[in-house]
Amino acid sequence: MIYDNFGKEIAVQKKPDDRVLAVASVRDRFSGYPSHGLTPQKLANIFKAADGGDVYSQMELFEEMEEKDTHLFSILQTRKSAALGLDFEIEPYSDDKKDIEIKEFVEENINNLPAFEENLFDLLDAIGKGYSALEIMWDIKDGANIIKNLGWIHPRKFTWNNSMFPKLLTEKEINGIDLPPFKFIFHRHRTKSGHPTRQGILRVASWFYLFKNYAVKDWLAFAEVFGMPLRLGKYDTGATKEDKDALINAVRSLGSDAAGIISKSTEIEFIEAAKNSGRDVYDLLVSLCNAEMSKAVLGQTLTTQQGESGSYSLGQVHNDVRRDLLEADCEMLAKTIRQDLIRPLVGFNFGWDAPLPWFKFHYEQQADLQAEAGKIKTLTEAGVKTIPVRWVHEKFNIPMPENGEETINPPSIPPLTKGDIGGFNGQANKYDSYLTSHISRSLCPVCMVNKAGAAFTPEQQAIEGLADKSLKEAEDAFLKNEEAILEAVEGADSFEDAMTRILELYPDMNMDSLSGILERGTLMAGLFGKYAAQGNV
Repeated sequence: MIYDNFGKEIAVQKKPDDRVLAVASVRDRFSGYPSHGLTPQKLANIFKAADGGDVYSQMELFEEMEEKDTHLFSILQTRKSAALGLDFEIEPYSDDKKDIEIKEFVEENINNLPAFEENLFDLLDAIGKGYSALEIMWDIKDGANIIKNLGWIHPRKFTWNNSMFPKLLTEKEINGIDLPPFKFIFHRHRTKSGHPTRQGILRVASWFYLFKNYAVKDWLAFAEVFGMPLRLGKYDTGATKEDKDALINAVRSLGSDAAGIISKSTEIEFIEAAKNSGRDVYDLLVSLCNAEMSKAVLGQTLTTQQGESGSYSLGQVHNDVRRDLLEADCEMLAKTIRQDLIRPLVGFNFGWDAPLPWFKFHYEQQADLQAEAGKIKTLTEAGVKTIPVRWVHEKFNIPMPENGEETINPPSIPPLTKGDIGGFNGQANKYDSYLTSHISRSLCPVCMVNKAGAAFTPEQQAIEGLADKSLKEAEDAFLKNEEAILEAVEGADSFEDAMTRILELYPDMNMDSLSGILERGTLMAGLFGKYAAQGNV
């Protein structure tokens, strides 16, 4: 038994419905423009009609809101683009050969769709409006039922009049027809619990859209006269009606034409408007409405609004909230794709009992792979032996090698032994080069093993001890010179000035102690090399 995403039982069919039901017409381009002269009463009436199942005006209003409010348009695009910018993939239900075959069939069909990314964008329109729908256009190719295209349907073409489930309005059926099984992708975005007609974010934002419209309208009227002085005409008590009419016409001309004539017996006084009078009120109201709409759509305001209270750290916290919304958007959309697109595609071709592949978005935050590699290296060098190899491969998205497959291996140097040296006579330079390269590339001071996993020989450990002791002795010799260099750099005005000051310090630097340490270290290393090469004799 199969159910749709409304919980309604669906009858199993042998072949898909290849009709075109949501036929596009010229009238689809036009709107009733319900936002014209929008008032709180008119908005409430639109919502009441939608609650009764007639969503036509509500969907037209939501479309206008996106077109007329730049801030609302921007944050809705941000919300949609966050999901559209992610990679997605189709995974088999299991590693079974049949499940992999089903996955490859579904993947090929989706990849062959002419505009699948645009189809996802259309489905994400449900974030604002509560729901969005695509009509599935079926075809037959090489004996298989495939989807050749997906067509977007304007949300105003649906109705819930006298029905618990959506019906499609057509040219012939003004009361709507029931949606045939496996013919539509109907995506509902659950911003809150309740009926689909009341789940869109734009329904929440519509009140602040209305208030902002009032504020902007009054602000424009204020801006029209802001800064323009009041023109006050004065006339004598004995002035006739003709004198008064001439005066008022002159005052009006001064406002529009900046020119006019009056008699000497009249007077015009210019009174300057108070600066910023009322401006801050409109600004604050518009900012408040924008912030509230941002909270509704993005879950935060700091990435869209800048103010004195904003900060980088708080913005990071709010971005985490946005990630919760992103993950919810991806999960809801992936569920709809799997149920309304993948399920009929698999059912018509492999049977209705066949397991469905998974549709997944990669919304996980990308880890710092270099930092992760450093952690793994530190743990392994410390002797941790419980890190699974498969986990490491999955962590870095590296496939496991197949049987006999050639792999890349890091160069390894065998442990230094007396047999490798074979005698020191006449080979001092070769021995020094080998020893330096081996220790610098293979040293692990924590567990005294080389990178190949073999333990160091006593001779190698002795050389390491000699190097550590020499470095310790050199610290004191370097300290005084470092202090002088640091003082010169801190007092410099530029890089060139710093280099000049350091070069001036060089003749006075004490190198005797450091030279002695290097000489003794070289002598001891040479003597120890001869000792080891001659069999510890």
